[in-house]
Amino acid sequence: MEFTDSIIARRMKDINGSAIREIFHLLAKPGMISFAGGNPADTALETDVAARLAVKALEKYGTSLIQYGATEGFAPLKESAAQYFRDTAGVPATPDTLLPVQGSSQAFDLILKALIDPGDVVLVESPTFLGALQAIRTYGARIESIPTDEGGVIVDALEEQIKRYHPKMIYVIPTFQNPTGVTLAADRRRPLAQLAAKYGVLLCEDDPYRDLRYEGEPLPSIASYDAEGWVAYMGSFSKIIAPGLRVGAVIANKTLMRKLVIGKQSADVHSPMLNQAIVDGYIREDILMPHIRRILDDYRRQMNAMLDGFKYFPEGTVHTLPQGGLFVWAKLPRGMDALELFPAAVEKNVAYVPGTHFYPDLGHTDTLRLNFSKSTVEEIGRGMKILGEVLGGNGR
Repeated sequence: MEFTDSIIARRMKDINGSAIREIFHLLAKPGMISFAGGNPADTALETDVAARLAVKALEKYGTSLIQYGATEGFAPLKESAAQYFRDTAGVPATPDTLLPVQGSSQAFDLILKALIDPGDVVLVESPTFLGALQAIRTYGARIESIPTDEGGVIVDALEEQIKRYHPKMIYVIPTFQNPTGVTLAADRRRPLAQLAAKYGVLLCEDDPYRDLRYEGEPLPSIASYDAEGWVAYMGSFSKIIAPGLRVGAVIANKTLMRKLVIGKQSADVHSPMLNQAIVDGYIREDILMPHIRRILDDYRRQMNAMLDGFKYFPEGTVHTLPQGGLFVWAKLPRGMDALELFPAAVEKNVAYVPGTHFYPDLGHTDTLRLNFSKSTVEEIGRGMKILGEVLGGNGR
């Protein structure tokens, strides 16, 4: 008997793969300039430091780092990471409320596993991270959008959506949002935490980009205003140390944390101990913050080169002006279709992500997301000029 799609679980039948992962197949093309992914620059990845820290950790902890470990995580990292998130984001983290995970994506998957029943409503920004949309759909949840503006989530509108839909969860990327680069305004952060507590709905704060700030002052996390455990904070070391290590953390109330640990037991037993030890070494040796400052200088130049490159785009193009992160979001003039134009851009050796993939209801085909961290300043200048030509710009 032939194995056909009919045997696939109903919840998975309409789930498509990540558009970004599909685009990655095109990036092996010689000469391709990729504005598509969210990869750190190769120059930001320190193989020598990682190797030194790995050797040092193995010498100190021995076979415990290559043996099965506790699902709850590598104890030294739980301590150092909790301190790190307290210091940098104001999150009230302790070793008991922090779980090392394989990137913040796993953190969100574990939260969905613990909380969501089919048909539950999850409120998200629109647009939002397409990986989160994919994960939410996998658990059979219903997705509804939160109105936003240049300051992020609109507080009054969010309260109206809570009253209307009675969601189980709210998902927000407050700092240098993926895909737009927008940052939630300072005066909206406490109200979001208060709304979560008032209505008894978990707010998932996905914050992997907060340390990549190129201008302006850091803002407190939403979780820093959480007094009753209704905010789950998801952080990651992927963008600031190395994505291949797959080390992130989720900080949550103790009741939810117990279910996250149980969910992780059946998912992967534990995150790789050696990888956790490498990240712990970065923090304990006080080399993480100098490392971040070094990569910020390069990313700032790359972002400014991309912003300057919009001079090649068609008149009427509008784009965000992020203060950090890895992405710039653009909206093309009326009638233009970034999804339709994508093959022509790839033919000219430039890739981006059409914005439609980031919307719960799709549509919005006049938008696109551009990443600057993986390309050199020279490649960005050349790629933006080519892209402007593909889009019919006149080099304004």
